[in-house]
Amino acid sequence: MESSRTGGVGVRTRSQHQRRKRIIQAAAALASRGGVEAMQMRTVAERAGVALGTLYRYFPSKMDLVVAVVGEEIDLLEQSIERRPLSATTPAGRAVDVLMRATRGLMREPELADALIRSIIMAEVVTPFGDRMTELLLRVAAGGLTAEQATEEQWAVAGSLASVWVYELLEMLRGRRTYEQVQRRIEIAAGRLLADLRP
Repeated sequence: MESSRTGGVGVRTRSQHQRRKRIIQAAAALASRGGVEAMQMRTVAERAGVALGTLYRYFPSKMDLVVAVVGEEIDLLEQSIERRPLSATTPAGRAVDVLMRATRGLMREPELADALIRSIIMAEVVTPFGDRMTELLLRVAAGGLTAEQATEEQWAVAGSLASVWVYELLEMLRGRRTYEQVQRRIEIAAGRLLADLRP
């Protein structure tokens, strides 16, 4: 009896996870066509094939949904690094590789990128984007360093580099930077900020 109950919970949790993923994918698809404005809760629910009440149970507000889409984008970036490890040998080089890979991924969907960047800058709720990018930069640049192991200075320089990247990406979305200009500026910033970072 116990095992069947446990099995039921497992199935329910899996289906909840799949439903949540479907909602996030629907929201991302809408944002990629029309930015945050296109992520109307009713439209997201219809596209994901769930009731509006179900959507609000998972995501009480549109900003909660934006935060989830941001998290999904970082998950995809981390998965791409696992599939194709970074080839650069210096901390700055690895950080640049990650940030430019993220840039290429986001620029494939400029409307979505614009929605995500604007949500970070204008967010009514705290997005995990900055901290997650900082953690990722520390991990790749400093040989697996975690947020818990990092010193205040290491966290600050990795966070500063993530902030520079967000600004450069915004300038690119506004048509004020080319991809090559963004890469050059990120290379300069990473070289200076991460010069003393040691794995």
